[in-house]
Amino acid sequence: MNISSTFKTTGRAALLGSLALAALGSVAAFAQEAAPAAAAAAPAAAPTPVLDTGNTAWMLTSTALVLMMTIPGLALFYGGMVRKKNVLATIMQSFAITCLVTVLWFMFGYSLAFTTNESASINNYIGGFSRFFHHGITVSTLWLPGVANIPEFVFSMFQMTFAIITPALIAGAFAERMKFSALLIFMALWLLVVYAPIAHWVWGGGFLGAAGVLDFAGGTVVHINAGVAGLVCALVLGKREGYGTTNMAPHNLVYSVIGASLLWVGWFGFNAGSELAADGLAGAAMLNTQVATAAAALAWMFAEWIVAKKPSVLGIISGAVAGLVAVTPASGFVNPTGAFIVGIAAGVICYISAVKVKHMFGYDDSLDAFGVHGVGGVVGALLTGVLADPAINALGKDASIGKQLYGIVFTILWTAIATFVILYIVKALVGLRPTTQEEVEGLDISQHGEVVP
Repeated sequence: MNISSTFKTTGRAALLGSLALAALGSVAAFAQEAAPAAAAAAPAAAPTPVLDTGNTAWMLTSTALVLMMTIPGLALFYGGMVRKKNVLATIMQSFAITCLVTVLWFMFGYSLAFTTNESASINNYIGGFSRFFHHGITVSTLWLPGVANIPEFVFSMFQMTFAIITPALIAGAFAERMKFSALLIFMALWLLVVYAPIAHWVWGGGFLGAAGVLDFAGGTVVHINAGVAGLVCALVLGKREGYGTTNMAPHNLVYSVIGASLLWVGWFGFNAGSELAADGLAGAAMLNTQVATAAAALAWMFAEWIVAKKPSVLGIISGAVAGLVAVTPASGFVNPTGAFIVGIAAGVICYISAVKVKHMFGYDDSLDAFGVHGVGGVVGALLTGVLADPAINALGKDASIGKQLYGIVFTILWTAIATFVILYIVKALVGLRPTTQEEVEGLDISQHGEVVP
């Protein structure tokens, strides 16, 4: 064996191995130094949105408050203002509408109002079908991820309570004179043909919201919508039997005061809840709601005191509701002084509308759905364009009467035309009014076979 050759070969191998190890060490050292620099240069990944428990807790509370506005709030408010022979039928309307709208909203309404239609042009007017039967929503699905971070189930339920009270408000215009079967068909069609599209126009990505129409909590979507529909119903159905000659005074104003009080408290969920967050703007909306409501109640009371010489219980609670209605679109855009102005204007103007204008034109808006909600909604929507304060909400910087009027006009036109058509469809199917004898006897017994002893 040649030892010298073997040594040379072994030495060469050792040298090459040493050089290789040195090279690997240099590469490793370079990689360690370059890694932090590369990490620093790479953009940080956006954090995954997580559920906001504070916002969610507030929205769960707000949802319960708004549902309370209809049952029992509106049911008692309206029930106390009708004659005793119609009190059960009137309360039944609010309760049945709550049940009917809940089912339809779950099935179709939510998707039509708050999803994006696959066609961009159609999306200006109506949403899509992707959320029919709440398909695709899980307990982990968030609404406005990265902003509100509340469960979409909660958002849908919150909006459902708005969809419930809007058609229930309409019933005040035709109280004591619509068949129960007609009411159910009318409300089902109206929800899907009128309410859902208008909610989409303003809040769901439709053309009115894109045009800059401001409606924080439903002045256009809820109150103008319901008020105008109520007026159309009152005109199409005609006056109650004996209207103008028979005493139609409220049978129990205590019910109505309790109902109005529940509406007032529930409205904090309506307005402050519409911020979809537990924050400063929700607090501003809450204070604005309180100030405007109190101012409107006093304004109506003093106007009535001056004109009729006595301040009535019916007057002050009607004024309070007028204030609640008018501040609804403005609650998240105006400052408290603006809310005070909105309240005073609503109290006086709605008093004139409900007491003077109605009698001047002779239509039978039984419980002043149009006089308070329709007119109050218009007052609030217009004043939002005047009084919006960018210091309260940055969106207020672009507010204008022109934009607000644009939203009002489109809402009135669609609501009036669609409501008229739906009424005549229902009339062809089942008729709208009970017989004269049934109406005189009272809807409690004729429609439901029950009476209040």
